[in-house]
Amino acid sequence: MLATIVLILVFVIGTRRMRIVPTRFQSIVEMGLDFVRVNIAHDLLGRKDGDRFLPLLTTMFFMILFMNITGIIPFLNIAGTSVIAVPLLLAVVSYFAFIYAGLKKSPKNFFKNSLFPSGVPPALYIIVTPLEFLSTFIIRPVTLTLRLLMNMIVGHLMLVLFFSATQFFFFTADGIFKAFGVGTLAFGLAFTLFEMLVAFLQAYVFTILTAVYIQLAVAEEH
Repeated sequence: MLATIVLILVFVIGTRRMRIVPTRFQSIVEMGLDFVRVNIAHDLLGRKDGDRFLPLLTTMFFMILFMNITGIIPFLNIAGTSVIAVPLLLAVVSYFAFIYAGLKKSPKNFFKNSLFPSGVPPALYIIVTPLEFLSTFIIRPVTLTLRLLMNMIVGHLMLVLFFSATQFFFFTADGIFKAFGVGTLAFGLAFTLFEMLVAFLQAYVFTILTAVYIQLAVAEEH
């Protein structure tokens, strides 16, 4: 909830009094919006479909980013996306966006083309069709969920390990063993910076995969 409140405030403050010559804060917000619009939506979906799905992709990217960042904020220390309900919900939204895009583009042929790809000998459909169903309609949302969830859980566990070890060496260990706390603290701080990169990359990967799935759904063969 804190991440959501901060995210809303950032965009309300950054866009409520937009100027032709932007302020620094407005420029940062515009750079973030342009990053999603240009590098994800338009790059993969083209201008028309990119603009159509831009609100979804933008919301998804910044929601994941801000909830990932909570994993390195003191006294929070766990990413919102490391609770399975969040990545699962996002994967379900991505899944239905993919199906909606396909049905909107080709209502009669979307499922047919997805499950019975052209160029395959008819005798092989008994093998290909179940595999296509599993990979397209089952595995995609599962992998989207687990990729985001596991990356953020692992990051959380690594930070817990480093800083718990630091506390142990500084306040519990005896003699020369206290010196090991310097090393674990250094690794913890370094990994915190790495987690900031991971937070951005995971938001980018999840959003770009959603755009890829939508692009596959609106491709001409569908």
